[in-house]
Amino acid sequence: AHEGRIWKILTAKDVSFGYRKDVVLKGITISVDRGTTTAILGMNGSGKSTLIKCLNGLLKPWLGVVMLDGDNLSELNRQQISQKVAYVPQRSPEGELSVFDAVLLGRKPHMRWNPTDRDFEVVDEALCAMGLEKYALRPVRELSGGEIQRVALARAIAQEPDALLLDEPTSSLDLHRQFEVMNLLCELARERGMAIIFSLHDINLALRFADKFLLLRDGEVYAYGGREILTPKLIEEVFDVRVVMQ
Repeated sequence: AHEGRIWKILTAKDVSFGYRKDVVLKGITISVDRGTTTAILGMNGSGKSTLIKCLNGLLKPWLGVVMLDGDNLSELNRQQISQKVAYVPQRSPEGELSVFDAVLLGRKPHMRWNPTDRDFEVVDEALCAMGLEKYALRPVRELSGGEIQRVALARAIAQEPDALLLDEPTSSLDLHRQFEVMNLLCELARERGMAIIFSLHDINLALRFADKFLLLRDGEVYAYGGREILTPKLIEEVFDVRVVMQ
């Protein structure tokens, strides 16, 4: 109902979350535009993965609200969310499915009954984008870690979401593939107007590919903005490392 109307596809306002008594996120506020790439940066345990799961409704915030295209995320069912948001976790389960069928699962939120020619077309495109055409009929379980990660990315692309959330999308990929995948994500943001949000360890990759940066420290927003916020001083404070920026 909101198609094309709301530019800010995902907004979190004062989001806090914890596991049992451990508070992991404290008062996070961000808003993400269509057609942009946002990097979530921080040390292990800073709350990156937890925030991504709150943004796609897998976790329900203790406090605060997440809005998806103008709707309160907590009032939407899984299918409604999946029509607009795709999520790629750090590790995708290996299955008995063929690569083609695993990617076809990305079409599920849009399917009525059986897959259409259009669904098959979208899957073929996603497989090509990830360089997986020759693996289409192979079982996913026979693939390497990096290949499985590319299957998960292809499935998310096939979902044709408005927002794509990725938790460490390059962690299993070699350097060449890392650049390939990040270039593709930027292309999706530009050409399809997708909002891409990814958590990364690699500050250099983030600097190269992201429009906006969210730095988390101990579950709080330490800084949020464009490239201008990433000063050596700030990076040293967040990551406890000496930094030289060129």
